[in-house]
Amino acid sequence: MTQSPIPEPIWRPNPADLVTATISRFTSNVAERTGLEFDNYQDLWAWSVEHLEEFWATVWDFFGIQADGEPTPVLADDKMPGARWFPRVRLNYAEHALRHGADPATVDTVAVTAVGEDGVVTRTTWGELRAQVGALAGWLRGAGVRPGDRVVGYLPNTAPTLVAFLATASIGAIWSACAQDYSGRGAAARFAQLEPVVLFAADGYLWNGRPHDRRGEVAELQRALPTLRATVHVPNLGLDGNSAKDPAESTLSARTAGSREVMWEQATGTPANPVFERVGFDAPLWVLFSSGTTGLPKGIVHGHGGVLLEHSKMLGLHLDLRPNRPLFWYTTTNWMMWNIVASGLLVGAPVVLYDGSPGYPAPDRLWRIAAEERVSALGLSPGYLLASAQADLAPGRDLDLGALRTIGATGAPVSSASYHWVREHVGAHVQLSSTTGGTDVVSGFAGSAPSTSVWAGEISAPALGVALAAWDSAGHPLVGEVGELVVTRPMPSMPVRFWNDPTGERYHEAYFSTYPGVWRHGDWMLTTRHGSVVVSGRSDSTLNRHGVRLGSADIYAVLDRIPEIRESLVIGAELTDGDYWLVVFVTMAEGVELTETLIADVKSAIRSGASPRHVPDDVIAVPAIPHTRTGKKLEVPVKRIIQGHSLEKVASREAVDDFEALTHFRTYRRTLPVSVGEDHR
Repeated sequence: MTQSPIPEPIWRPNPADLVTATISRFTSNVAERTGLEFDNYQDLWAWSVEHLEEFWATVWDFFGIQADGEPTPVLADDKMPGARWFPRVRLNYAEHALRHGADPATVDTVAVTAVGEDGVVTRTTWGELRAQVGALAGWLRGAGVRPGDRVVGYLPNTAPTLVAFLATASIGAIWSACAQDYSGRGAAARFAQLEPVVLFAADGYLWNGRPHDRRGEVAELQRALPTLRATVHVPNLGLDGNSAKDPAESTLSARTAGSREVMWEQATGTPANPVFERVGFDAPLWVLFSSGTTGLPKGIVHGHGGVLLEHSKMLGLHLDLRPNRPLFWYTTTNWMMWNIVASGLLVGAPVVLYDGSPGYPAPDRLWRIAAEERVSALGLSPGYLLASAQADLAPGRDLDLGALRTIGATGAPVSSASYHWVREHVGAHVQLSSTTGGTDVVSGFAGSAPSTSVWAGEISAPALGVALAAWDSAGHPLVGEVGELVVTRPMPSMPVRFWNDPTGERYHEAYFSTYPGVWRHGDWMLTTRHGSVVVSGRSDSTLNRHGVRLGSADIYAVLDRIPEIRESLVIGAELTDGDYWLVVFVTMAEGVELTETLIADVKSAIRSGASPRHVPDDVIAVPAIPHTRTGKKLEVPVKRIIQGHSLEKVASREAVDDFEALTHFRTYRRTLPVSVGEDHR
């Protein structure tokens, strides 16, 4: 049987750019060390996972990791979970993030640019950043904070947040952050688990041109954290840090017994050279939290060394970032992408922070920031790309994006249409890098590099050092067929542990209970003959009709091309007696109604563009589509609501961007046997 030809890429590497790409120098370095030749990225990737220890040793040397002790063995134990990396070294993440500020050649160049929604731009040089971090680290030490203590931030995406994180890391304490769109109660559901000793809290934030005073929420958060020794108030809106809208709820009146109230200016008022506490490779750097749609969000602990190595590789080799190549990724402080932006400093890249609505005052706001700041790598959500197309934007025509090399997109599959839109309306020179990964590893499993081609609707390749595969239920690898996304060998940034999981049972259950010793991520994935990756959604929300599986991404790719539909949510729900309800919920473009004719068009488009077996039973217009606060559609919670589970059991109010949108789906509950054991009210 003749195989179909490999499809034509929509983007190919520019040979002239490859000559100076960091990954080219790295490949030459590997060739010199091993005596091997690498004809392409796939050859390098195969070597990186087959010779895992040698690969990470080369990354260590290439990026000049500074540490006490010997960086051997690289991998003392390769079992999963429980892999032990570089057991003899001591290092510090913040030392690497700030070392460019110790160089006289770069000390006066800009390290951080913070853009406010109101248009105010502040710039911090490398020297100023080191001095601020040193000052705050000195204050933290004076407040009794020691390695292993927890410091938390209820903060927006601004420069003080970055300073607070780096100061915390520099002394070996553990950082965790939460954006201020969470209520005080929602933040406490995360932070109280950590028993923090210091809280950094801003007075509020701007969104869509309107200030949001959060002083009352700060007071509520303080009351929920009895272990606090101090609260540092960070001015953002310029409000009085010691008075809320309701005087009875002022932060001073809400003090925890024995805790101090300090203003940011006091804590950072004495510039100093930072002093770095070198800690073990696996010493906790930060705790990131899962979206927590049900139950308490789980705290995922990552180590100094694992993050340092993984992010140096990803940002240096895959995104080709370096000094004079700014990184701007639109994010909030509670999404893992904030942590990756902070890590741009590891490779000397200036970072751009933006706190505000991506659509204010106009839908091209993020594109304008990218142009004004001469951004090299721009991170956007797939939804923002679609919204830009729907708004008829032409950033490449209207703005100077000559410095832009890469657009990163993650959080959901990127539609094929977006690849074409970027090529036609942003620039044919720009590489659209769709990435799949997760908070779990605070990195990517697959993405792009300057040396990889791009195919519309596909992720270019597995990431270096990531032994990625698609497996069937029996644990056999698949090519050209959809299977479970697995990682068969350890990654340095896999969690050190879950917080409050002393036996490791929750950690094991989350990733290793399906395939012993192999990481199962919970996504459906396909690897193509030409080495690319297609992720089609969560494996626990897969559309399984008559035994034929299809990822929701395949249907979204069709619906995204229908201009009358603003957004969609596809659900396949198993019901009583083997019934199966496949439904597409849609929100309509302004001024458009969902008519019978349009419903027929939607079904026809899915039949021809996705699968004739997955034509929906119903297409229903709803007021809004609910998401997690990091922008992921709530497919599984909506599915469970339809199946009769109680709203309180399927989703936490604090984890959802629009809880009222979620409550609307109770209208569509279907009958299930009482034996499911849930409250069906």
